[in-house]
Amino acid sequence: MASLTIFPSSSAFIKKDVSLSAFSSQPSFYVKSSKKRVCKKIASVMAPQQSERKPSTTGSVKTGLTLTEKILARASEKTQLVPGENVWVNVDILMTHDVCGPGAFGIFKKEFGENAKVWDREKVVIIPDHYIFTTDERANRNVDILRDFCTEQNIKYFYDIKDLGNFKANPDYKGVCHVALAQEGHCRPGEVLLGTDSHTCTAGAFGQFATGIGNTDAGFVLGTGKLLLKVPPTLRFVMDGEMPDYLLAKDLILQIIGEISVAGATYKAMEFVGTTVESLTMEERMTLCNMVVEAGGKNGVVPADNTTYKYLEEKTNLPYEPVYSDGQARFLQEYKFDVSKLEPLVAKPHSPDNRALARECKDVKIDRVYIGSCTGGKTEDFMAAAKVFLASGKKVKVPTFLVPATQKVWMDVYSLPVPGSGGKTCSQIFEEAGCDTPASPSCGACLGGPRDTYARMNEPQVCVSTTNRNFPGRMGHKEGQVYLASPYTAAASALTGFVTDPREFLQ
Repeated sequence: MASLTIFPSSSAFIKKDVSLSAFSSQPSFYVKSSKKRVCKKIASVMAPQQSERKPSTTGSVKTGLTLTEKILARASEKTQLVPGENVWVNVDILMTHDVCGPGAFGIFKKEFGENAKVWDREKVVIIPDHYIFTTDERANRNVDILRDFCTEQNIKYFYDIKDLGNFKANPDYKGVCHVALAQEGHCRPGEVLLGTDSHTCTAGAFGQFATGIGNTDAGFVLGTGKLLLKVPPTLRFVMDGEMPDYLLAKDLILQIIGEISVAGATYKAMEFVGTTVESLTMEERMTLCNMVVEAGGKNGVVPADNTTYKYLEEKTNLPYEPVYSDGQARFLQEYKFDVSKLEPLVAKPHSPDNRALARECKDVKIDRVYIGSCTGGKTEDFMAAAKVFLASGKKVKVPTFLVPATQKVWMDVYSLPVPGSGGKTCSQIFEEAGCDTPASPSCGACLGGPRDTYARMNEPQVCVSTTNRNFPGRMGHKEGQVYLASPYTAAASALTGFVTDPREFLQ
């Protein structure tokens, strides 16, 4: 094993090991349902001893598999495979939404016939969430196309919205697909989940293979339930140390992307392990996996554990079978982080790998703050922001937009008490701090959207945002500047009107 010790721009010490060596594995896994866990030894997903070869060889060979390789091996009904190999994979869940659904449906009908039926109506999940609360006729038409297709195909899991004036009048409507998938029990360890959205990788937090695909591939999956995938090599990220109370998972993934660059994981799996990762909640693990695509990653994955199983209780009745990396698994590269030494970070315009310490950007004047999206619009994200506002006792100095990811998150914002607040909810704390009223759940301005999208940047402003991308034009105006940050840093920045290290209010 070759080792290299490096000192990045932040004060954190990071050890990076270039490795093709073995790592410890879990000896067994569980067949899970929402009610019961049964410990079972499974051999079918392990690489078996090869049969004896010709005398010219040295004998039998046993190849260990990574977590990602094991999932793809089982889904392709193979006992072993290697990175770079192309395999036909059986798909457990296909998700699409209002932006890509119409195109995928069109390809499906063109290739399989106008009267063709999807391969499994209970494995297709359709979630309108992107361009919802707008008067744009084409955007509204897309939702109509979803509805017509779901009626025609009798799709079981279609989360429809009809009354755009009051989202609460639509009990089936959920909101942002990546958060809704988890909340509705569609994310399960050991499975293959594909979606027509690049941030489908979020679901890897549940110990499953999850990645984004294009409309053409989605059309094929709709008709067959299969897809040809190339097996990615795996990068392993070992994160140890006690998580400081001023850091969130957003800081961790910004650290990683800043370290390896936006191309550093191109078509590679990113596996997250270590004591820090084990201590993260499911929502924080989702944040971690959400942005692997910003590093070019094919998928991100966190091994399933008791935290995973607890989250899934009452969310799914379907059994699932977690898998783990073998002790003999071969990783393309390993990165080690001492999380206790990390500091709050931002990604400066116009790239997620343009990493900087938040405290080093204190002179950057901002015009607005945006808290929302699949990355930063979950219940715990709003709780974190409320914690900063509560600690400060001050009002925000710039417009602060709040967009809950889903209906459930919106309800939590209005109902769950914030710890240490004396019973106040997030909504009450936000109101006292002078924030905008929490908006209707959707992807909102994370990706710009129609011009009338709530909180869209229609002017060349500077924004601190909990979203995942800061390319030119991402949130609207092509000259806008977006600083990616955690909910802690976003809230702290709202209070000062400058990019601000949250330790100014949390210590």
